[in-house]
Amino acid sequence: MLDLNAVQQQLMAEIANLTDVPAGAYNFRVNSELAGRNTTDNINIVSKEGMPGIDIFIKPNTKNESVHIPVVVSESGIKETVYNDFFIGDNCDVVIVAGCGIDNCGTHDAQHDGIHRFYVGKNAKIKYVEKHYGSGSGEGKRILNPVTEVYMEEGSSMEMEMEQIKGVDSTERKTIAELKADARLVVKERLMTHGEQFATSDYQVSLNGENSTADVVSRSVARDVSRQTFNARITGNAPCSGHTECDSIIMDEGKILAIPSLEANDVDAMLVHEAAIGKIAGDQLIKLMTLGLTEAEAEEQIINGFLR
Repeated sequence: MLDLNAVQQQLMAEIANLTDVPAGAYNFRVNSELAGRNTTDNINIVSKEGMPGIDIFIKPNTKNESVHIPVVVSESGIKETVYNDFFIGDNCDVVIVAGCGIDNCGTHDAQHDGIHRFYVGKNAKIKYVEKHYGSGSGEGKRILNPVTEVYMEEGSSMEMEMEQIKGVDSTERKTIAELKADARLVVKERLMTHGEQFATSDYQVSLNGENSTADVVSRSVARDVSRQTFNARITGNAPCSGHTECDSIIMDEGKILAIPSLEANDVDAMLVHEAAIGKIAGDQLIKLMTLGLTEAEAEEQIINGFLR
């Protein structure tokens, strides 16, 4: 795959399931440098002027195409902020795969802050996958602070899969979405922290158009002495429906703060929130242990199923 070393290839596999150059449009960023780019007749990728990042232009009516824009950091001490804007035409149906992997074997912190803005055209359909991953034995931290802004036109839909399961020491994840009439947003977050890691997820969704809908669901596990905060605010400014849910498992000496929030500014806004935090049930462990698993193996099976 291009000119990547073994560590960089492993990171690409973890964050984007890539073992080879993908079909379609792509932009690979490695250690703050462009490592490969491809455009298609319908998808153009252009470097920004005066700041790090890219503009992605997807023509109206583009269907069954994909864009991969993974980022890899494999050198200690790199700190960068990257701005990526997506201009998605009307009636599109595309998949966008992002994500960042950091391998830090040094003593200095490595940090990537990605600011992604999506301008989704009328009746367009987008699936967005973003996975974060950290590895490396160095004392330097692996820090990721993604910001995602979504502006959805009438009749558009977007499904977001946000996953961070391993190795990220500190993350502040912020997502802002504004929906017009008949727009639909679905967010599925999967998060696990361990050691002394810290993670904050902040969602602010505004349902501005009639019949707009949003479903924001997070599943998380806090192990060891790690800490998590989940803050989701859905605002209904029109006849709309919104739902937010946080379902978490707490282990060891972990700490979890869940703050679901609703604001209704229209009499026909239907908004619901749910939050549950608890430990692994003892009967689940016992059942798996009677099948021959150790307690640690049983815990891993339960966690893997919970985060699936």
